[in-house]
Amino acid sequence: MIDAEVLVVGLGPAGRAVAHRAVAAGLDVLAVDPQPDRPWTATYAAWLDELPSWLPPSVLAAQVDEPAAWTVRPHRIERPYGVFDASALQRSLALEPARVRAGRVDAVAPDRVTLADGSVLRARSVIDARGVPADRSRAQQTAFGVTVDTATAAPVLEGRAAWFMDWRRDNRTRSGDAPSFLYAVPLGGGRVLLEETCLVGRPAIPLAELRRRLEARLAARGVTLSGTEPVERVRFAVQPPPGSARGVARFGARGGLMHPGTGYAVAASLAAADPVAHALAGGRSATAALWSPSARAVAQLRASGLRVLLGLRPEQTPAFFAGFFTLPPERQRSYLSGRTDLGGTVAAMTRMFATGSPALRGAMLRALW
Repeated sequence: MIDAEVLVVGLGPAGRAVAHRAVAAGLDVLAVDPQPDRPWTATYAAWLDELPSWLPPSVLAAQVDEPAAWTVRPHRIERPYGVFDASALQRSLALEPARVRAGRVDAVAPDRVTLADGSVLRARSVIDARGVPADRSRAQQTAFGVTVDTATAAPVLEGRAAWFMDWRRDNRTRSGDAPSFLYAVPLGGGRVLLEETCLVGRPAIPLAELRRRLEARLAARGVTLSGTEPVERVRFAVQPPPGSARGVARFGARGGLMHPGTGYAVAASLAAADPVAHALAGGRSATAALWSPSARAVAQLRASGLRVLLGLRPEQTPAFFAGFFTLPPERQRSYLSGRTDLGGTVAAMTRMFATGSPALRGAMLRALW
């Protein structure tokens, strides 16, 4: 006897999205999470062209038509960017009439889940969407940020609507220090997030060091913090955990939908939720729906790109991104968002290599070979 057609483990953005779309596809859904009603407080963002049409515009707290970047020079990114209202996003992914159970999962199998209290839940299909725990053995992203009002943020933004990346070293780092960048985006309601970010590291830059760098950077731009600002701390692995129970379908960051070179996973999970739901409704494999041959090939290329980032010398990182942001917008999009766009991903990586300096090309070759 089964408890549901589909059992979703984990109700973060990825799990909630796939459960929501499975309900919309007419499936009987049961979801399990230790704290299913816990409010989402993290800052999630996405390129607007990644978002599925079924998602209501009300889930966005702020939009930026052309975010800016600073590598070794300023750049304008010709691609609209949005920051989610996390609470609105959570509400929009309604689960009714799915059933939700609070519980901690001990084991996941293709057709059942065992909870910490010993109870067993059975389903025709199990989707493991529990996210990716921080693990020092895998590359991580870390960040420390504060939320301020728009007037306070103005000297930091320097007339831009947002900094997607600002690699300048006014954060009092030396040339040999592991690099970090400023991420500065509007949150709506007259608020701006100012965040010092370690894109990827193994090990990643500690949060205390990122806090020191952020405070130094803001002071250099004429901003002194009061110490009462709301704080955001970020630490997560950008690579999925190795292995899984044979036949278990994994989804979201746990299932490899996180871009290992950026740490972005929410938009990819939202976009993939419908194909997975439709596959399940048709009696097909969720894993097959996610991982076409082109998707697997792109994932391997992205993993190679992560090795390049981890292998760059500190002074090479801004130059690397200077090359990336001079790619045509469609090639930038292919690499950042084209999860199944094998041709576009290859074209972007090939052009990056061809236009890089001899030192950068050498770094790329060393990482790949």
